[in-house]
Amino acid sequence: MLLPEEPAILEVRHAVRRWLVQHCPGGVVAVALSGGADSLALTAAAAAEARTVRALVVDHRLQTGSADVAQEAAARARALGCVSAEVLGVDVTGSGGLEAAARDARYRALDSARRSDPVLLGHTLDDQAETVLLGLARGSGGRSIWGMSAYDSPWGRPLLGVRRAVTHQACSELGLLPHEDPHNASPDFTRVRLRTEVLPLLEDVLGGGVAGALARTGEQLREEGAVLDSAADTVGARAVVDGELDVAALADVAPPIRRRVLRTWLLAAGARALGDKQLRAVDDLVVQWRGQGPVAVGGGTPDARLVVCRRRGRLNVGLDDRRRV
Repeated sequence: MLLPEEPAILEVRHAVRRWLVQHCPGGVVAVALSGGADSLALTAAAAAEARTVRALVVDHRLQTGSADVAQEAAARARALGCVSAEVLGVDVTGSGGLEAAARDARYRALDSARRSDPVLLGHTLDDQAETVLLGLARGSGGRSIWGMSAYDSPWGRPLLGVRRAVTHQACSELGLLPHEDPHNASPDFTRVRLRTEVLPLLEDVLGGGVAGALARTGEQLREEGAVLDSAADTVGARAVVDGELDVAALADVAPPIRRRVLRTWLLAAGARALGDKQLRAVDDLVVQWRGQGPVAVGGGTPDARLVVCRRRGRLNVGLDDRRRV
């Protein structure tokens, strides 16, 4: 399909083109299409810029008529030039709330259907700002406010520098009417309230430019974090001995690097949902040793906690032998 030479769709196309040059020069991608403005503009631009594009449409089956919406999105993808468009039906179940369960189901379906191709997602600069704010509220360290990466294999996000208003305008330029998901206007969801209440208030109070500033902050922290992660990998290579951590190899290491070593080691050992409080308690086993007992971290089994202990100058991870009550 020949796209018009209009400002908004050109901005989206240029963003996709830059992403392809940097991350996927072969130009074979899948695109996650919901039918909303962001993913619809992304699909049109990808079909124009990439060599081969397959559209993947996830039907969460949470609303009446969702199958029709999915089929319409697939038909639009084919009309825009995608070589194929596949509808993926999912069952949204699990803990953590509807948002989290739907997201998990969506990503699993996309990962199963992508073959070996990267999947382009329609996250915009506005989504990035919301993500940074959510991370800031968690208060679990710099990593939580990095925001999203332009490419976290297999997930590609070409539009992180593009405003949501631009994708809506791009759809207008293309003569496309995006699907408006009712969930995207429901105050029951935290991200919706950030989008409709918090960010507009911040823009008003601080005089504009807040979304861009939050996105830039996340990017800067992510770049600095990559340097610290590299240093932590070097330290970890000599500190991990037979799956245990040598305390002496960590004692004099700068705290941001030391805690990165601990975090990587704990995740590799099966820790889950690792928060700042837990990480600092484990860090105290290295630098504030007073003979304290094991530190529980997320993970383990229904009958036993995953704990970190210090013995003979080393940290080790294992299951305790106490039944939960």
